[in-house]
Amino acid sequence: MARSMHVRRPATLASLAAELGVSRTTVSNAYNRPDQLSPELRRRVLETARRLGYPGPDPVARSLRTRKAGAVGLLLTENLSYAFRDPAALAFLEGVALACEGAGQGLHLVPVNPEREDITAVHRAGVDGFIVYSVPDDDPHLAAVLSRPVPTVVCDQPRVEGVDRVGIDDRAAIAQLAQRLITLGHRKVGVLCMRLARDRNDGFAAIDRQRTAHFHVQKARLAALNEAFSAAGVDWAGVPVVERFDHSQASGASAAAQLLDKHRDVTALICTSDILALGALAEAKRRALRVPQDLSITGFDGIADAERAGLTTVRQPMLDKGRAAGTLLLDTVDRGRPREITLPTELIVGSTSAQPRTAEERWFGP
Repeated sequence: MARSMHVRRPATLASLAAELGVSRTTVSNAYNRPDQLSPELRRRVLETARRLGYPGPDPVARSLRTRKAGAVGLLLTENLSYAFRDPAALAFLEGVALACEGAGQGLHLVPVNPEREDITAVHRAGVDGFIVYSVPDDDPHLAAVLSRPVPTVVCDQPRVEGVDRVGIDDRAAIAQLAQRLITLGHRKVGVLCMRLARDRNDGFAAIDRQRTAHFHVQKARLAALNEAFSAAGVDWAGVPVVERFDHSQASGASAAAQLLDKHRDVTALICTSDILALGALAEAKRRALRVPQDLSITGFDGIADAERAGLTTVRQPMLDKGRAAGTLLLDTVDRGRPREITLPTELIVGSTSAQPRTAEERWFGP
């Protein structure tokens, strides 16, 4: 004869309140508003809950009731590992986390594959607002974020009418760097840039592609370089610009190789990120090119590895940028009008830039 099994049901809020002889609000306060109870009463509620197997309030039910998720969504149009691999993105992420910690909020990463359109992750994210980190103006995930009735802050790009934004003055920042090279005497320059659009192009970027770029930061930096060197008498149409879809040192090295193979007379490589510049430094070393005697190389971002390499670059405050974006999102004051925070940058003159070699000097390249 089979023996009947008695399975004890877990306690509920109501049964726990009945056991203690208190109201359900008192039990709820023990978890959600402990300051409303005396330390002794809260201790008795929690001890009884452990004894009876009460797991605590259902967070899903609570969010449905309050219509608050208690978390900020950070949209990255990159694979999740990128946020922990790229130094600039990692510093930005830390800044956002610091803002969330200060406000007692959680952080929900919403990474999406840059080569696959799937907006379900955006629609499913249980968040009270979004920070959108550096996406193209035609990104479908951005459109999905803006379709949700929650506050949004865009960091860097794109500019969206009526939406709060945090960033830097990219044109002015890279113009300083361009002027540094122009003053040194560089006129035969090449550029290595990050992706300009959602389609993959690992090669030379024509003028039309530069002007119609959907990544506004890269577009602004290229436009500023165009303006500065054109004013110095350089025909920008003849300046080689090599684009890379993936942002890595390996991409920087291969882009430098592609450019130098075709343009041996280049005296300076301007890279729109430190990561690409570090790759270019590695390629220069592989070719036995002396930096900066044979080739000047510059970057942008001011990451720690760039500083250790002595890279001439533009430093931007990535951690402060993340913290400002988080603070702006969580600040409910003046929500009726769009707000913008522009952070300062600093030109760092390192050991990788100098006057260009002269025709009389021996070039140590292949």
